[in-house]
Amino acid sequence: MTTDFAMPDLGEGLTESELVAWHVAVGDPVELNQPIAEIETAKAIVQLPSPFAGTISELYAEPGATVAVGAPLVSFTLNDEADAPVERNSVLVGYGPEVETGAKPRRRRGAVGPSAAQVAASTPPTVAAPVVTPPRLVEEVAPFVPTRPRTTPPVRKFAASLGVDLATVNPTGDDGLITRADVQVAASAAASPANAPEPTHQRTANAGPRPRETRIPIRGMRKATAEAMVRSISDSPQATVFVTIDVTATVDLVAQLRQRTGQRVTILSMVAKALCLAIVDHPTVNAKWDEANGEIVEFGYVNLGIAVATPRGLLVPNIPDADAMNLSQLTGALADLTATARAGATTPKSLSGGTISITNVGVFGVDAGTPILNPGEAAILALGVARRRPWEYRGEIALRDVLTLSLTFDHRLIDGEQGAKFLVDVGAILANPGIALTLV
Repeated sequence: MTTDFAMPDLGEGLTESELVAWHVAVGDPVELNQPIAEIETAKAIVQLPSPFAGTISELYAEPGATVAVGAPLVSFTLNDEADAPVERNSVLVGYGPEVETGAKPRRRRGAVGPSAAQVAASTPPTVAAPVVTPPRLVEEVAPFVPTRPRTTPPVRKFAASLGVDLATVNPTGDDGLITRADVQVAASAAASPANAPEPTHQRTANAGPRPRETRIPIRGMRKATAEAMVRSISDSPQATVFVTIDVTATVDLVAQLRQRTGQRVTILSMVAKALCLAIVDHPTVNAKWDEANGEIVEFGYVNLGIAVATPRGLLVPNIPDADAMNLSQLTGALADLTATARAGATTPKSLSGGTISITNVGVFGVDAGTPILNPGEAAILALGVARRRPWEYRGEIALRDVLTLSLTFDHRLIDGEQGAKFLVDVGAILANPGIALTLV
């Protein structure tokens, strides 16, 4: 018996989807739930499993084609008459039913964080995050035997300011000690013409003349992103506030934690933790405007969205219950989220349900920005690049690591005062990052 299978309704309000690739050809045998194609939705590329066991008899669309929901997509010759189709839905990978694992614990609003027992139980045994009590951030951590070539705190700081990875530096000091001169040599080598990237105009010239016009179809993720941004601006009045802070202590602490734990802690990790801590006192920023029910919904948890630039466009997957994570767990979750997004493996489930978002424009060398809200959320925090600048420090002018934060918020449910106080509190934690490690 031969039967057709139509493009399924993906449940996102879409009337069509793009066929990215086939994993089968005419004549191939397939099993039930075997992935047979990749389909691009408005949010991600998902695997389409076979709804039948049998043989592929016909493929109705070529890769790259846009197929309307309900239009024939593929034809099967079934293995058995008993497999005759009934009303059934094909469950796409990433859209499947959730396995119930029990209710997730929620923190009581106003509590500083989980108990010491909860932290001990949730912290990976191989990562021992040092307890840091301000203002002595460095001296009071536990002794540590380094596994990398040795150096001194001033040289580590100097290397960080030049963007030099100490693991790549050839030490010339006694007993393998990396000196300031060693760092300078490594920085000079990296900046030499031989290592410099090819100028853009030269690459363009080598590629030959460009066409006078290039027309790119607006579809898939680009189309969905454009529609979401227009909807966000039209549905909610948005305002942005800024604060510039001295994050030298955070930059130093990030470098120390990387060396001591082996984990790639980043400034983004610290900002994410600071945001989760500050939300306890500012629940209005972690909310949504429910127009249909005439309500403001404040969330007792943080599903933290992270804007990620990918080859296919901008994605904002989220980390569920980020507020319940310690710094080590949050760092790992950020790394996994970013790697998954850039590999094109983000599931539709992880792209929905966010409560507040962060965008790191600093990775592009930008000082600040005015991000647009992720639809359905009340706030988005942007962090710029941390730069060494002359700054007032203890009554004098010194070179310090300075960073600008900006918060865009929905002015229907967040007043200017509320947005400003939240942003200032996030900045205060980053200026004194010991809080991010002790209040977990």
